[in-house]
Amino acid sequence: MDELGRLPGIGPKSAQRIAFHLLTADPVDLTRLQSALQRVKEEVRFCEVCGNVAAEARCRYCTDPRRDDAVICVVEEPKDVAAIERTREFRGKYHVLGGAISPIDGIGPDQLRIAPLLTRIAEPGVREVILATDPNLEGEATATYLTRLLRTFPGLSVTRLASGLPVGGDLEYADEVTLGRAFSGRRSVDA
Repeated sequence: MDELGRLPGIGPKSAQRIAFHLLTADPVDLTRLQSALQRVKEEVRFCEVCGNVAAEARCRYCTDPRRDDAVICVVEEPKDVAAIERTREFRGKYHVLGGAISPIDGIGPDQLRIAPLLTRIAEPGVREVILATDPNLEGEATATYLTRLLRTFPGLSVTRLASGLPVGGDLEYADEVTLGRAFSGRRSVDA
């Protein structure tokens, strides 16, 4: 239970439930789980270009010729790539930073994959960088830092994902920052 509880998102009760499930599980199922975990550790790596998870040296997005090389979406973690891909809205390439700037946690720009991002942007043809960091203190600090760095690239458009109210949400439960951004990011409605 202690080891299961170390996994992200697994609290003490969930760890206990999983542990008792494993005790009663069929040995074949346990062997399959053990094999899958071992294969992940041995076979999955990070893409040499963007930093996303990959089975080969380059991930499927970096090797897909149908994706737009001129647009790079910068995210904090590989899980963010998966979230964006679920929308089926983005057809460019990605760059995974490997985290966000967090002085409290001792994470500065040097601990992130910012230098490889700058190298990629310096290549001819990149016209837009979309900053898709989390809308929290660390994500905002990272986006602000990157914006300052990227201003030096002539002709490069730097954009940030829009933020505001979630669909199905209530105004009374929205925090001030989210509501303020919803106002500043409002758009015209065609009747």
